[in-house]
Amino acid sequence: MRITFVLPGHGKTPVGGFKVVYEYANCLARRDHKVTVVHAALLDKYTAPLDYPKKVARFVQRSLDKSYQPKTWFSIDPRVMLLWRPSLNAKFIPDSDVVIATAWQTAEWVQDYPGKKGEKFYLIQHWENWGHNDVSRLEQTWRAPLHKIVIARWLKDIADSMGEESDYIPNGLDFDSFGIDHDIKLRNPYHIMMLYHPLSWKGSRYGVEAVISLKNEFPCLVGTLFGTTRRPTLPPWIEYYRLPSPLLLRKLYNRAAIFLAPSLSEGWGLPACEAMMCGTAVVATDIGGHREFLEHGHNGLFVPPADSSGLAAAVRTLIADQRLRSDLARAGYESIKKFTWRRACDSFELVLRKYTNA
Repeated sequence: MRITFVLPGHGKTPVGGFKVVYEYANCLARRDHKVTVVHAALLDKYTAPLDYPKKVARFVQRSLDKSYQPKTWFSIDPRVMLLWRPSLNAKFIPDSDVVIATAWQTAEWVQDYPGKKGEKFYLIQHWENWGHNDVSRLEQTWRAPLHKIVIARWLKDIADSMGEESDYIPNGLDFDSFGIDHDIKLRNPYHIMMLYHPLSWKGSRYGVEAVISLKNEFPCLVGTLFGTTRRPTLPPWIEYYRLPSPLLLRKLYNRAAIFLAPSLSEGWGLPACEAMMCGTAVVATDIGGHREFLEHGHNGLFVPPADSSGLAAAVRTLIADQRLRSDLARAGYESIKKFTWRRACDSFELVLRKYTNA
């Protein structure tokens, strides 16, 4: 099949949703499908005229330096065609058997493509009600005549509530990049790790508050944060790594005993999964995107969202009970193994064939 993925922007900076698309692209290309991934400088279908000069300049810049590609953080199979386009207008999209929107803004374009662009799909990775006031546009894309694929059960529940059919395909995970290199039992129980993100719904402020409060209680505590932004305002004793390579990130996960996942909303919490693959016990907010792979008391601990004292209390429990921490980490490692990319790609390919008769 000729398969086109339409991404909401450039791939220079690590983004979990982009990583999922690139993984599918690689997997499908290895199965002899002709795969194209389109990135666009102008995303919003109704961009204000005053924004055009800036978008044009950025388009030219990234066309020349190829910075729309994920060269520094993800390895793309050479059989996958990466395209950089001025916008997602149909004239810039190759003819295909399948075209897949990957965000609500891309779905607004894809729903209007002519038939020669391919059977229309919508890979839904979150309820994307951030960054804009007109939630009705988001809702309309969920009701658009696109075959919907959701990555989590809570997203399928939303589709069901709208009377929309969807296929549920849980994500796969990169077991080549992440694994246990350091004995779980021998890790420093006071070493805590967390992803930092400036967006409020990522909940980083609550995680940082928890870590700081625990430092007052346990002076030997070590905090390690990583993210894509420059170092935020943090106490000097907290380590911060900006844009760590997959190899370094694996080392950091293996150093830590406990991983905090404080997000208020996630389609699917990839960093927590990576921590579990590396044998780190996870304390996470009780949200849909974490329930996909965590069960309280079995392979992790849940706390309510926006509760820094709850996060601190759960970490305190794991510090005090080393056997519990080790048991949760080991159970997390064993339970996460089922989320392979082979399984996900098998299901994804079947869904594409179901609607295209290919």
